[in-house]
Amino acid sequence: MRRFIALAAWALATHAFAQTFDTNAPNLIVVLRESAVGTQLPREVLEPYGPVRAQMPDGRDVELATSWFRYVGDMHIRLVFDGPADLQSASPEDLDRLHLQPEEAVRLAVDNLRRTYGEPVVRPWQGGLMQVTGRADDLNSSYFLDRAFWQAQEALHPGGVVVAVPQRGGLLFAPASDETAVLALRFSAPALYAAARRTRVSSALYLFQDGRWSLFQPPLQAQ
Repeated sequence: MRRFIALAAWALATHAFAQTFDTNAPNLIVVLRESAVGTQLPREVLEPYGPVRAQMPDGRDVELATSWFRYVGDMHIRLVFDGPADLQSASPEDLDRLHLQPEEAVRLAVDNLRRTYGEPVVRPWQGGLMQVTGRADDLNSSYFLDRAFWQAQEALHPGGVVVAVPQRGGLLFAPASDETAVLALRFSAPALYAAARRTRVSSALYLFQDGRWSLFQPPLQAQ
């Protein structure tokens, strides 16, 4: 299982252990994380998250610049560099150094994810739902950002697909036209989210239609 470096540890890692991580473009990948309680973006955006405050091991409060972006519903994107056991957050300076705009960085990160951990695989799940997996369980949720994959699913299901990302290792979907499967997803997603605790991503449901994401069912904490 992969572990995401805490903000305080990230601040130290970028200074003292920079050689541990390959910070070149081919090693950039992307993860999804839950945003602050009450966040509820109705449609996908790519807005800078802004500075993040963290406490260092010595008790000092610091403000960190990160390559994090609000995305949709109660989720945000984090651009990170992959490592053998952990992930290191990319900074805005990293994107500048790599000559990447945020949109380009996300596309590249998804391409790198597919190259390193395989193309997303669809498997039948319970209740008529489908599960999306790759070769690293903790990164399954990142395939939510694989637009080419979802465009292929939409081609199979012209009414769009309803998707849940309850936890880092869980990515489920159902055709929007399948009312029974969508109902199963409405009940399954909040339960999986509640059970995940430290690996939660979102209790909401999302619709991929016309090549774009929108909020289908609000997150529980926003209701």
